[in-house]
Amino acid sequence: MPTFQKSALLPLKGVRILSLALNLPGPAALMRCRSMGAVCVKLEPLSGDPMAVYNPLAYAEMHQGIKLLQADLKSAQGQKLLHRELQQAQVLITSFRPSALRKLGLGWKNLHSTYPALSKVAIVGAPGQRAEEPGHDLTYLAENDLLTGLEMPATLYADMAGSLMASEAILQAVMHQRVMRKGVYAEVALSAAAGYLALPRAWGLTTSGAAVGGGHAGYRIYPCSDGRVALAALEPHFAARLCAAAGLQFTQAAGMYGPEAHQHIADFLRAQTRQQLDALASSDDIPLYTLPN
Repeated sequence: MPTFQKSALLPLKGVRILSLALNLPGPAALMRCRSMGAVCVKLEPLSGDPMAVYNPLAYAEMHQGIKLLQADLKSAQGQKLLHRELQQAQVLITSFRPSALRKLGLGWKNLHSTYPALSKVAIVGAPGQRAEEPGHDLTYLAENDLLTGLEMPATLYADMAGSLMASEAILQAVMHQRVMRKGVYAEVALSAAAGYLALPRAWGLTTSGAAVGGGHAGYRIYPCSDGRVALAALEPHFAARLCAAAGLQFTQAAGMYGPEAHQHIADFLRAQTRQQLDALASSDDIPLYTLPN
């Protein structure tokens, strides 16, 4: 199971962050900020964060070291707790629609007037006027041409990219605060995060037949005798080593796009076991990774 790498540096040491954001992007951003030294407080509704119900493991990992509070923000008591925490925070993270934030008195104009030194990072689904639209990771990937066929994505790309952008926005806000002595507003849209991930596709790098879209015979996923192999011998020196191992004459990189190269390498890999290919990768310095079926 992959683990989250904690920061060796602590650029947010001494910074207090209050989060109202639920589900995945906000908590994942808060997890990153905690790893960078921030003191992190999360104020949840009385019903808790839905993530705690449908995936307790993910919830627990993202909230390690986070101070958790609960309140009904529509009540006087909840508002009192909220403003007590706002008075102590340097950054506020939200993930509500703008209309819901305004009803809670947390629109940027009102918030900045009351707490001029406080910065706000608002995580929304889509930017600007579209921030009220309903959506989710899957719809944002579809919008940016990142879904192929009927297979579900391997991970929540827009949500996780959004969490990275949110933590980046928090770092930018803190840097601004330290120089200008006042808070700033930043909006992070998950659809824009998906759009950023989709740039290689928009540039034509990963479209069908492109170098890293299956066109280059050395950069593809192939079957082997007992599984699969993700082969990434893209650069000429890697491609030349692959061809030498497969018994294929290598003349120039352009030849790796032809059907003969594809067929020859496919036949070679299909006859190899995962163990043999792992050994080949080590002995011949070829970038590949084997997988089960």
